[in-house]
Amino acid sequence: MNEDLKENIMGALELVIDPELGVDIVNLGLIYNTEMDDEGKLTVTMTLTAMGCPLAGTIVDQVKRALADIPEVKDVDVNIVWNPPWNKDMMSRYAKIALGIR
Repeated sequence: MNEDLKENIMGALELVIDPELGVDIVNLGLIYNTEMDDEGKLTVTMTLTAMGCPLAGTIVDQVKRALADIPEVKDVDVNIVWNPPWNKDMMSRYAKIALGIR
């Protein structure tokens, strides 16, 4: 995957807001990896801020919708993982400021 496409994908994912925290999933550090095969199937490996998050299905749907407008992406598979566990150190400076975390 070229850098322009990766930037487009990450930009689209920045539109997905965690409904509980009000910050996008990229700046929260929830996106661990994105890989696309030759047929245009994009696999997004990500985590959530808490195991058993009741909004997991909503976030997965939002990820798929956000990526639907990228022509190179033909299909999206969202792989939720728990390792490595998410922690506040994974957040960007922007997310920490937005949430008042030092």
